[in-house]
Amino acid sequence: MSAPKQRERLVVIGGDAAGMSAASQARRMRTPDELEIVAFERGGFTSFSACGIPYWVGGTVDGLEDLVARSPEEHRARGIDVRMRTEVTALDLTGHRVRSHDLDSGTVTWTGYDRLVIATGARPIRPPLPGIDAPGVHGVQTLDDGQALLDTLRKTTGRRAVVVGAGYIGLEMAEAMLHRGYEVTVVNSAVAPMSTLDPDMGRLVHDAMTAMGIRVVNDAEVTKILTGEDGRARAVATDDAEYPADIVVLGIGVRPETTLARAAGLPIGDHGGLLTDLSMRVRGYEDIWAGGDCVEVLDLVAGRERHIALGTHANKHGQIIGANVGGGYATFPGVVGTAVSKICDLEIARTGLREKDARASGRQYVTATVESTSRAGYYPDAGRMTVKMLAERRTGRLLGVQIIGREGAAKRVDVAAVALATGLSVEQMVNLDLGYAPPFSPVWDPVLVAARKAARAVQAG
Repeated sequence: MSAPKQRERLVVIGGDAAGMSAASQARRMRTPDELEIVAFERGGFTSFSACGIPYWVGGTVDGLEDLVARSPEEHRARGIDVRMRTEVTALDLTGHRVRSHDLDSGTVTWTGYDRLVIATGARPIRPPLPGIDAPGVHGVQTLDDGQALLDTLRKTTGRRAVVVGAGYIGLEMAEAMLHRGYEVTVVNSAVAPMSTLDPDMGRLVHDAMTAMGIRVVNDAEVTKILTGEDGRARAVATDDAEYPADIVVLGIGVRPETTLARAAGLPIGDHGGLLTDLSMRVRGYEDIWAGGDCVEVLDLVAGRERHIALGTHANKHGQIIGANVGGGYATFPGVVGTAVSKICDLEIARTGLREKDARASGRQYVTATVESTSRAGYYPDAGRMTVKMLAERRTGRLLGVQIIGREGAAKRVDVAAVALATGLSVEQMVNLDLGYAPPFSPVWDPVLVAARKAARAVQAG
């Protein structure tokens, strides 16, 4: 009689989207008798929506608990040993173990693993500027960050907010401050808000923000946070000006959190993220997987690795990792770079390449920009929108789409995302059988109008 199979241990570093999705999927596929699962989380929450923090801060979402999909207790009830406020401080790849530090008790422990999942997420960019750590300066990466910001807002008597950065986080936090009744200034280092768009489309965002009453300062590098006699932030300074602030919110972006991985000698890409194969296994290591905001992914349009921090990808990575750890097989082929956001009633969407991306990849391309409406022009509340499309000059293959508009604009980018993923040309897109009725679209959907214009530009050579 053969000996019973020894139980394996899966160790997961990171208790949010990728990590806990991996743990949960592995648990579905393998029983506790077959697979022990230990998950380390240095914060106070598991499986939470960081994307929802601006809407909680702004008052659209009522409370912190609404952003938590599954608590530590719920994970434990499903057979996952979740160890909260416990930070992993070292990886011993030779010994197949991790060192952890209990942040409350101070206890340091080594835990062995048979399989390891690294889901350490991303860290906010916090430049080493004078005053950056002063009271009244806040980042918004975790629920603890969101609670700290809300606590400051409740104690702050002034009504001036400066948001540093004009990407997704910056715009969403500008909206949150507006909803809280603050006078908002956005200081942006790029030539226009939303550097994930082409500048001409970014300028449309700038104009809309200005019309909302937001002061937008472009092409301005923050040099320091000025403080008052009480040590609190009182202004944001650039080379040319000072912008008074009772509260400062950092929305500069994030970088992959790969400190542990680097120290252990794991492969890191050009953008600072871990490199994995299609199964999300760390390249060169049979027993280590990684997913979420700490990894780089393949851009299917550009044909290169990119770092894109989105919860949609993180959850997919976790599902794929859990399936593979659990004995199945699943892959993550890559992304086309789709993202949507909004500031107040302005919707912003993009997918694929910008013009500078196309140039960097050596592609010859054409562009087409059209203005249209979200509904039939005669139907009430037909909002205006602008659609910009890039196509490869020779083949007509779709390369990218950007959309700016009001209600009903942003999610139209999903049509373009599918077209990019399947390699459609703009001429093929013109004949797509999209849904039509006056409350939902003009007879010619704006995306198809842009495709038709791009197809003519391709044909013209």
